[in-house]
Amino acid sequence: MRHDVLIALGGILAILVIASVVTFALRTKLSAGIHRELNQRLQSWWTMVAIFAVAISVSDIVSLIFFALVSFLALKEYLSLIPTRRVDRQVIFWAYLAIPLQYVLVGYEWYGMFIILIPVYAFLLLPMRMVLAGETANFLRAMGTLHWGLMAMVFSISHVAYLLVLPEEVNPGAGGAGLVLFLVFLTQFNDVSQYIWGKLFGRHQAVPTVSPAKSVEGLIGGLVTTTALALVLGPWLTPLDQPQSIGAGLIIGTAGFVGDAVISALKRDLGVKDSGSLLPGHGGVLDRVDSLIYTAPLFFHYTFYLHY
Repeated sequence: MRHDVLIALGGILAILVIASVVTFALRTKLSAGIHRELNQRLQSWWTMVAIFAVAISVSDIVSLIFFALVSFLALKEYLSLIPTRRVDRQVIFWAYLAIPLQYVLVGYEWYGMFIILIPVYAFLLLPMRMVLAGETANFLRAMGTLHWGLMAMVFSISHVAYLLVLPEEVNPGAGGAGLVLFLVFLTQFNDVSQYIWGKLFGRHQAVPTVSPAKSVEGLIGGLVTTTALALVLGPWLTPLDQPQSIGAGLIIGTAGFVGDAVISALKRDLGVKDSGSLLPGHGGVLDRVDSLIYTAPLFFHYTFYLHY
């Protein structure tokens, strides 16, 4: 692993240690329910950070398998929430096959096919398989929900993995792992900072009918904080200079808010609070990658256009 990436991971470890110490110190001042939730969230963060650190440090193959697994779990949670037709079971099987195909294309660095496999070929082939099943009831809804799921849970998230295989010479200090760490850390940091700013100063609801807890103040505070952090980390972990790093921070801060709001709207429509229970205190995998669904492709193409 690159030296710069090791230092960055050490910084994240220090943040978790400090958060754990503060949570322990507040155990007598917080209600039992709140303290239990904080403990669950911290334990899940420790687990997620440990798994993520191993995934990006062992080898590119391990990293690709890790992100393919994230796509699989996110798509599985999504399909478990969405009403599906029994006749579409084989179609869903073919949709799942798009996951290994997409990540194999990443491994071979075949950008031309990577960028069109799901938006073009899956878009055209899956409806044809639905037609062969002979069921027309709710055809449009079944087709639309499956395509959106593939685009969000597989195509979007696979952009994180493609950052790993971008040419090393363009970012010699931190490599692809630095790009991934920059994107994922800032996306998650943006979620946390928007939540904290909203709790401290939130007065005006940003999307009241979708997510009443999201405030304009939280959005602005998170956006400023994330952009400031991007300004510091960008020239260190990525090939972006300072002005470009500011642009990346603005993209991640804004897109992260939108991604979170979109998945909140989806869950509200389905009448669920969390997409699953795999991550105690957080919900499911989809609850943790909701912002990444939007930030990953936007950050990837922003960086790709500027430097690759």
